[in-house]
Amino acid sequence: MKNRQFAGSVPGVLAMLASVTIAGPALAQGAERATGAEASDGDIVVTARRSEERLQDVPISITVFSQEQLANRNIVNTADLGAYTPSLSVNSRFGAEKASFAIRGFVQEVNTAPSVGVYFADTVAPRSAGGTSGGNGVGVGALFDLQNVQVLKGPQGTLFGRNTTGGAVLIVPRKPTDSLGGYAEVSAGDYELRRVQAVLNVPLAETFKVRLGVDRQTREGYQKNHSGIGPDRFGDVDYWSFRASVVADLTPDLENYLIASYTRSDTSGTVPRIVLCDRAAAATAINRPAGTTITTRMQTARLGCAQLDRQDARGDNLWDVESGHPDPSLKLRQWQVINTTTWRASDTLTIKNIASYGEYRERGGLSIAGDNFVLLPGQPGAGSRYNFQQLFPSANQDNAAQSTFTEELQFQGQSGALDWQAGAYLEVSSPLGFSAGNTFTLACTDPQTFQCFSPFGSSGTASYPQIKTTFNNKGVYAQASYDLSEALTLIGGLRYTMDRTRQYAQTTRIRFPAPNRFEYFCSDTLRFPGPGGGPRVVASPAQCGLTFRVKSEKPTWLINLDYKPVEDIMLYAKYARGYRSGGIASNYIGLETWDPEKVDAYEVGAKTSFRGPVRGYLNVAGFYNDFSDQQLAAGLIPKPSSGLAGGTAIVNAGKSRIYGVEVDGAVTLFDSLRFELGYTYLSTKLKSIVIPTLPLESPFATITPTARAGEELALSPKHRVTTTATYTLPLDEAIGRISLGATYVYTDKQIAVLSSPIGVLPRTHLLNLNANWANVAGSPVDLAFFMTNVTNKAYPVNVTNSYNSAGFDGYILNQPRMWGVRLRYSFGE
Repeated sequence: MKNRQFAGSVPGVLAMLASVTIAGPALAQGAERATGAEASDGDIVVTARRSEERLQDVPISITVFSQEQLANRNIVNTADLGAYTPSLSVNSRFGAEKASFAIRGFVQEVNTAPSVGVYFADTVAPRSAGGTSGGNGVGVGALFDLQNVQVLKGPQGTLFGRNTTGGAVLIVPRKPTDSLGGYAEVSAGDYELRRVQAVLNVPLAETFKVRLGVDRQTREGYQKNHSGIGPDRFGDVDYWSFRASVVADLTPDLENYLIASYTRSDTSGTVPRIVLCDRAAAATAINRPAGTTITTRMQTARLGCAQLDRQDARGDNLWDVESGHPDPSLKLRQWQVINTTTWRASDTLTIKNIASYGEYRERGGLSIAGDNFVLLPGQPGAGSRYNFQQLFPSANQDNAAQSTFTEELQFQGQSGALDWQAGAYLEVSSPLGFSAGNTFTLACTDPQTFQCFSPFGSSGTASYPQIKTTFNNKGVYAQASYDLSEALTLIGGLRYTMDRTRQYAQTTRIRFPAPNRFEYFCSDTLRFPGPGGGPRVVASPAQCGLTFRVKSEKPTWLINLDYKPVEDIMLYAKYARGYRSGGIASNYIGLETWDPEKVDAYEVGAKTSFRGPVRGYLNVAGFYNDFSDQQLAAGLIPKPSSGLAGGTAIVNAGKSRIYGVEVDGAVTLFDSLRFELGYTYLSTKLKSIVIPTLPLESPFATITPTARAGEELALSPKHRVTTTATYTLPLDEAIGRISLGATYVYTDKQIAVLSSPIGVLPRTHLLNLNANWANVAGSPVDLAFFMTNVTNKAYPVNVTNSYNSAGFDGYILNQPRMWGVRLRYSFGE
């Protein structure tokens, strides 16, 4: 059905180009295309310091991807970047659309602020206030018609709006130009891949230019669902993305640049695969030895083992799953308007104002653990379906719904040997109604109308949280560089940030004293105690409402010295302070808030370029980070009388040290053979950890960190290598330019969590191939072929971490081998 819908939309997508493509052959020789040539000598233009500079002139460790590189490697969303950036790890626990980043070991836990900021056109992505790490990114469909994507490593808290400890990802769209041009592109491949892109650049007047773009993609899921419930496949792609940009030169010195974007994604999400169960616990639940108390964990371990046995009997591969969720879905809506006004007040002063407004909405249901459970003989309610931690959307409410407004006033100036910039930043993010979602651990015939019962006593409840979260962030900053000599430059920057977060929460759960009869009770037994210290039953969730607040004010800074003895060599050393704001998660009673974390980052590096028949660049950086007040996850086991489910709270518990080396380089031999190399050595260690003591009246019995002192940090492989070889055939220009490329990625073993027997992820090898034929027979047509994961190797990228609480655990898997072909028709200059 999706493909028929897609096919019907293709003519509409291409129709906007029909009036101009008739002129294509005459204009095609100047068609806008990204080529590898600009990358080969290191003359890539980046905006890492909020102004355009050569990559080799910026004393920051950066990995840059051109639009051509993104296309060749089939990088569709920001999660795909992790495979090709050695210092960048991706947490895809809740799917690629909701992935979060880690750079140099700085990980974003669920409910926390991003450790890596994502910026589109110099503006931070809209926030999310949901219970997972979704949002805070630019969404699917953003990676088309770009100038480049820049991955900045290390804290960038001086010049960028939102403070982070890990780094930043900058997505730079193509700006409207003064020439008529654009392209239309279609792609097709296995898993019924269908993709159409179209971009049109029109100068309506000498001082008024417009650029329009659309990206539409569908792809069948790669996970086969054997449950017979819900969709046949998971891991699908189905999105629309629109973008419109306008540049108006109001005067020779005053420019207004407006970008509007909209993304809509409707998929079934992804599902974990159960790969491990506690057979001893399951056997105890079956045999019921005299004097043994049968716990809920033993019962769910038995259910997990039964599902694992079914999978083994069928001979399933790792991409085969069983999901008992009746209506899984993931619907994302995100739009943003960015307006940048630039006034060149004089030859030495530029004033820029960047304002934006965006909204993020998420609604869906998913199987958090990948379960398809039916209560077994000997269990209460045998034969009934049992929903284990399955998320269902609340009626007429989104899982996450948030607006974000930003305003930045920036001044840039130059006077002799001094270059400087200063500014003020404001970000206000407000709720668009309640964010809500029901998570069930019950036997249900209809979860959305609460037709359920609890087979295992008080452990069976449904969460019913409703929250509204407001973020208010302000900052002032200044940074300057001074040329001490022709070769030596000193850079210093200071930022002062004020963060405020407020959350109103109705932390309510639902229990079932009898089948299909439910009642609300307050999760917070500390502030809303019931009889005997148990939960308080209420008539309405509003009776459990509470407001929480956290605030912080911190300076961050940068000191940098760079030395350029000759044009193509730069040496630098820098020290930076970074910090990440605290936050609120009201469902973890007594541990609802946490404080900021901070890092002192030290880095030395060298950037070199070389030219001639053999040309390229080689950049090396060494870094050391002293990390304190670290925001870590800690597992919670509730008291039986609380009526709560377990979970993971965030605590400021750790001190860590992180050091490593990064190498990034490329060399082109005689215009035909090009090698690119990225390598990261990363050594991380959690030096100490202090877990808070739970008060006697806490509804939780134990709190256990998911990390251990002396161990490595999560998602921090010690070695990571990415290497690409591209050979361009020596053919006559009349034939076109044909190139063949291969990319190999090695990732060392890494920790996902230490609280699971399968929490250490194995080392992986990934091979991707591509072939490109540009200007086919001298025409404005390009052809391309790509294949990812050539060896079709399955490996885990994360785990569900449910073994200790439920007696079984599962993997979140990578994507299998995929291939596709792409045709592009370009026109204009």
